[in-house]
Amino acid sequence: MSKITRGTTNVFADLGYADAPERQTKTRLALAVNELLKIRKLKQREIALLLGIAQPKVSALKNYRLDYFSVERLMEFLTALNQDVEIMIRPRANRGKSGRISVLAVQ
Repeated sequence: MSKITRGTTNVFADLGYADAPERQTKTRLALAVNELLKIRKLKQREIALLLGIAQPKVSALKNYRLDYFSVERLMEFLTALNQDVEIMIRPRANRGKSGRISVLAVQ
């Protein structure tokens, strides 16, 4: 019988990526962007114009190839889609550990 290993809340960390927190943040932001774009039913050229990016980058965004985009740029896409993005800084509850970055979407 195989042993089951419980993962963390970050699949990228589980896969051993050194930049796991950034990858998770980008993925969650891109998910929010793509959900908004899906609702709007825009064509790729319309999305490119709205977000101010080249059409091939729209395809990359929709396919979660996020190396082309910074966290900041993904947040700019959200504001272009009439979303407010808030950044909250607060003390970590468990002071013995490093802080973390999380993305919470409110619908």
